[in-house]
Amino acid sequence: MESITSFSSQIHFNYLGYEALEYHLKSKNYSSIFILVDENTRVHCLPIFLASIGGGYSFEVIETESGELNKNITSCIKVWEALSEQGSDRQSLLINLGGGVITDLGGFVASTFRRGIDFINIPTTLLAMVDASVGGKTGVDLGMLKNQIGVINQPKMVLIIPKFLNTLEKRQLNSGFAEMLKHGLITSEPYWRVLKQVDSVDQLEEHIYDSIVIKNEIVRQDPNEQSLRKILNFGHTLGHAIESYFLENKERDSLLHGEAIAIGMIMEAFLSHQLTGLGINQLEDIKNTLLKHFEKVDFNDSDIHSIINLLKYDKKNSHGSVYFVLLKRIGDAQIDNRVPDDLLNQAFSYYKE
Repeated sequence: MESITSFSSQIHFNYLGYEALEYHLKSKNYSSIFILVDENTRVHCLPIFLASIGGGYSFEVIETESGELNKNITSCIKVWEALSEQGSDRQSLLINLGGGVITDLGGFVASTFRRGIDFINIPTTLLAMVDASVGGKTGVDLGMLKNQIGVINQPKMVLIIPKFLNTLEKRQLNSGFAEMLKHGLITSEPYWRVLKQVDSVDQLEEHIYDSIVIKNEIVRQDPNEQSLRKILNFGHTLGHAIESYFLENKERDSLLHGEAIAIGMIMEAFLSHQLTGLGINQLEDIKNTLLKHFEKVDFNDSDIHSIINLLKYDKKNSHGSVYFVLLKRIGDAQIDNRVPDDLLNQAFSYYKE
């Protein structure tokens, strides 16, 4: 696969990625190189990476705890302290080897440590490959509120190594698939139709490139999310609120990001049918396709009330209003839509039918 140019960096695939990394390390002559991992990627991915990179480089490994619950300032402080204690300076490099939590948190840590050091993302989950590691969004959660603290800062490069997907369980792969389906819904009906034919997440490797191209082109046109880039938030306004609620509520099993976003896409497709002209046949197609891959989740009245209340904390809000990305049709998204409160309850009812 050809490398993809993204601002001042590139996204490389497979062996080309390792070659590009080796060339970069040789040319930059970093004072020290750190690899950020969690307990899972340290065991399953770090040995693969170290066996694949040549040059005899000395790497220092920093481990943080896995999971969205640990994507917070406390974890950042621990990584900042580790960098400081191990002699990192402004000519150091941080390699983020992991899923979206690692690339989000590691990118933020690097962007703020000593006013910014270089970082490279090597995503190891499907979700991180097609979404989190590309586009320069870095950051952490504030309590249960998603991605409230962060900056937009581009990595020096991104390495996509599909071999790492072999370390994942099906549920994690499904989570990433939700974001790929979103790419079709917001930009390309033909791509949506292609992904609909995927019977097993094991068949997804060939489509990773296509999703990255879609996201990269959107980000290239609008790096700071002033207009077009907002379409990437389809399904995320309600989806993030649902994810945050289940993360905080100890009586409910937490949801993976893609699982919550799949629910959000069904509900926001319903809102699209009500407000922006999405046809009933396409609405049903979206719902049926997503429910084919994601089990339905039960919501009671208390859940729904709490989730709707969380919408006021959405980072995309402006002037006290909650704004949604909605679909005019599959492949054609519209930003900055205000939704009446009564329709939010109807969206939950539609999902529960």
